[in-house]
Amino acid sequence: MHVITVEFTLRREHVESFMPAMRENARASLAEEPGCLQFDVCVDPEDPARVFLYEVYADAAAFRAHLAAPHFKAFDAAVGPWVASKAVRTLTRVVPG
Repeated sequence: MHVITVEFTLRREHVESFMPAMRENARASLAEEPGCLQFDVCVDPEDPARVFLYEVYADAAAFRAHLAAPHFKAFDAAVGPWVASKAVRTLTRVVPG
């Protein structure tokens, strides 16, 4: 399994705008991308400007398809100015087998 984690730090004035866009991106990813197996959106309970994503894809090709999806491209273009920083990691899930 191909795992992506993303840690966003949002500009405070855009926290409320970001979350509906993020929820729609997650929903569309799960509904429209057969290779997207899990898409969790987590928020730091002490700091709503810190958002963590845990995404699981069938393989690297499925993740590339996600990046090319129209809904992702629209999301990425819309939220870019709202993000103060973003850290993306790619991992391989080994357990469960």
